[in-house]
Amino acid sequence: MTVTYTRRYTGPLQAAILDWAGTTVDFGCLAPAGAFMEAFARSGVEITLEQARAPMGMAKWHHIQAITRMPAVADLWASVHGAAPTDEDVNHLYNTFLPLQVAVVEQHADVIPGAVEAVAALRARGLKIGSTTGYPRPVMDVVQRVAAEQGYSPDVVVCAGETPTGRPGPSMALRCVIELSISPVEACVKIGDTVVDVEEGLNAGMWSIGVTDTGNEIGLPQAEWEALPADRRDALRRTAADRLARAGAHYVVRSLADAVPLLDLIDARLARGEKP
Repeated sequence: MTVTYTRRYTGPLQAAILDWAGTTVDFGCLAPAGAFMEAFARSGVEITLEQARAPMGMAKWHHIQAITRMPAVADLWASVHGAAPTDEDVNHLYNTFLPLQVAVVEQHADVIPGAVEAVAALRARGLKIGSTTGYPRPVMDVVQRVAAEQGYSPDVVVCAGETPTGRPGPSMALRCVIELSISPVEACVKIGDTVVDVEEGLNAGMWSIGVTDTGNEIGLPQAEWEALPADRRDALRRTAADRLARAGAHYVVRSLADAVPLLDLIDARLARGEKP
């Protein structure tokens, strides 16, 4: 005899797990990229902005490691230092990077326009608010202070290095689930602006929404973004949306504020017994 056990959750969303830089604060995700470039430059290796941004969303040590493993960067490093970069080199780069990041992050910690209102709308629906970040706790202490002064304070903040593994693995998002007392995980939606964010949500068994205009995939300050001709904005947006969709995002939106109306669609899918 074969016994099949099937369980379906048909209730509403219970929590939103939000990214920080590029999603709720720091329009364009500007703070990390410059610090990465400067850290490498201080070791005699000039990396491009695109190389600095490519692994965005990972814990910063692993982000630096990922940059050193790019063939072009590894070759340049070897030409300067006489050998391929090692994890000891990554440690040195990280120790250079961290104070640079702490020094500049306050200049790039403003809450993104519309984010406070969006979070209020999420709370009005009864959702709890968790958050994960690639920043370590010393950096987040600064970011959280600035964000709180501007009206944004999530219920839970999980920083890089506080779980056995980081993003895009599920550990950080699942830590939020545990601390928020949410069950099941399909009652959660992850919202973020990087491929790593999208993958984190999927790996944790959550709905996943990608954000284009305010985040790393476009990577422009708000004033520069808004000054672009409409056709140029549309082209950049399409490219960013394609990357996030290819990563598996269930939905892609322009900003956190634009994600709020989609929650009705997710609730309807849950009511039909669908899972992420």
